[in-house]
Amino acid sequence: MIRPSMLALLLATLFATGLTAQAGAANATTATAASIAVQGQGNSSDDLTSALKQRAEFIREHYSKFEYRIPVRDGKTLFTAVYMPLDASARKTYPMLLVRTPYSVAPYGADNYKTQLGPTAEYEKEGYIFVFQDVRGTNMSEGEFVNMRPHIDVKKSSADIDESSDTYDSIDWLVKHIPHNNGKVGQWGISYPGFYTSAGAIDSHPALKAVSPQAPIADWFRGDDMHRNGAFNLQMGFGFFYNFGQPRPQPTDQRGWKDFPFGTPDSYQFFLDLGPLSNVNRLHFKNGIPFWNDIIAHPDYDQFWQSRNLLPHLKNIKAAVLTVGGWYDTEDLYGPLQTYRAIEKQNPGIRNTLVVGPWTHGGWTRTDGDRVGDAGFGYKTVKNYQPVELAFFRHYLKDGEQPVLPEAWMFETGANRWRSFDSWPPKDSREQTLYFHANGRLNFTPPAAGEDGGFDEYISDPQKPVPYTTEIMTRWSKEYIAADQRFASRRPDVLSWQSEVLDKDVTLAGPLQASLFVSTSGTDADFVVKLIDLNPPDLKDGSVNRGNQQTLVRGEPFRARYREGFDKPTAFVPGAVTPVQFAINDVFHTFQRGHRIMVQVQSSWFPFIDRNPQTFVPNIFEAKDSDFVKATQRVYHSSGQASALKVRVLPSPDAAAAP
Repeated sequence: MIRPSMLALLLATLFATGLTAQAGAANATTATAASIAVQGQGNSSDDLTSALKQRAEFIREHYSKFEYRIPVRDGKTLFTAVYMPLDASARKTYPMLLVRTPYSVAPYGADNYKTQLGPTAEYEKEGYIFVFQDVRGTNMSEGEFVNMRPHIDVKKSSADIDESSDTYDSIDWLVKHIPHNNGKVGQWGISYPGFYTSAGAIDSHPALKAVSPQAPIADWFRGDDMHRNGAFNLQMGFGFFYNFGQPRPQPTDQRGWKDFPFGTPDSYQFFLDLGPLSNVNRLHFKNGIPFWNDIIAHPDYDQFWQSRNLLPHLKNIKAAVLTVGGWYDTEDLYGPLQTYRAIEKQNPGIRNTLVVGPWTHGGWTRTDGDRVGDAGFGYKTVKNYQPVELAFFRHYLKDGEQPVLPEAWMFETGANRWRSFDSWPPKDSREQTLYFHANGRLNFTPPAAGEDGGFDEYISDPQKPVPYTTEIMTRWSKEYIAADQRFASRRPDVLSWQSEVLDKDVTLAGPLQASLFVSTSGTDADFVVKLIDLNPPDLKDGSVNRGNQQTLVRGEPFRARYREGFDKPTAFVPGAVTPVQFAINDVFHTFQRGHRIMVQVQSSWFPFIDRNPQTFVPNIFEAKDSDFVKATQRVYHSSGQASALKVRVLPSPDAAAAP
């Protein structure tokens, strides 16, 4: 058993580095235990406890801790903790590895040490000057905190500050004042600290040589965390901002993480009983969460959200970049994919690498990466990645050997193997279209004239929304993204189309796009499109028979009021056939021969996504009970109204070898 005292130290460390930015204590404990197991310390509770203790003792015996208040250009100071190797000297200098976090650099006090400093214990053994900073307006740093602070491209005075300028000023101070540094700085972070890493790379300080934005937030409306294509992530937004959104008027080292008291383990029932989102403030938040109020005030993609999109500003980056993500990240997959693309487009000539593995949010540091939900990968995939990440920083910060890194190093799910590409998506992938047909058929052939007038329909009832997971929990699920979808496909309000049994492997590599023709009896609607790998009838996974399992590969909701633009909400005309197109995050998945490709469509995914009332109202956050109505949704599949999923197909080895 992990002792309470060790757990307290462990949680403080994880929150400080941002690895459990949005996790509760149980998840944090499990995450760290798995991380240590990955590093070869064993799997029993006693082994894990011993490994935690040994790592903490090593840090205490080999590092000295110092705390600073670093001044930045507008006169505010940012609280910063520095861990210096004991053998650092004028003859033995070290690079700095920086984490900027809104989640606290705790524990505070010169004699209170973190139990982890680097992504793995190998960093601590190799030796770096580890630097942790409370970002502006959080915990012990001065100033006002702004969520996803907008970037200022042209700064006209010292009052024009953003996360790029705070990073630049902090690095400038560090290289000039921290003794025995070698003049080189690396920065990394996961999730929100990943956003600060991306922002810190803009207009890079000359000393910043290597950055690794990991699961970085890029755009909180288009695809990360709080929204998916304009649809609100209710479970995450509510649970996260209940704690993180509390005001911090003065610097303090006493903030801790508090979970909302749901009073039940069943979040589906809790949020259904909550009713319209207007009840959140009335019953629970009492207008005391400023950013929740901002969300309510800005239901569309207006200037408030557009200014918080970091992607257009990722320019003048001089550092080498290693962007990391997970195919099964339920929070920030959009961020790493789009961050890589924006940096590639806007910074020609720099070292820019994308790594995406079969991982959940931050799973490359806190799990062994052998399984997510109902998908297994056969081995501990993080063992491939972690040494490469260390080699990346070693090369750029310590003049170590050049790591063998392609442009894109991607894990191919379904086939369960790593592959290297000189671009992403792969240059030899080709756009193809999977068309919906009558009787639930799915193939690459468009509907013929004889199929004109065809559609499938279902009744969407906001009082009985389709659940996104069968798990009974209050925290948002990290397993649903690879879960068996049979529970959904057996509902009358979920449509399914499936291919014939595949006679050869089919590999999809790159972004997807839903292209639907729909109608609704209401005036507003959501559509959720899910890509699924349908197993053969008798497929064994060790001792488990996974025959006919419908494993989710990718799912994406779309608030269809935004079909003409995220800043242009538009009502549906009841009964009118309407095209609805939207982007879906990339996949890299092989549907093996003997399997089938399946696509499902539904209109709710609760409580991951809030309920659409299906009556058009200017602001869904202000909808009334009477606005929530049943609606008949139709999905058309005729020659002139051919609903489909657009994909990119990578030629399979057997196809390439065919005569």
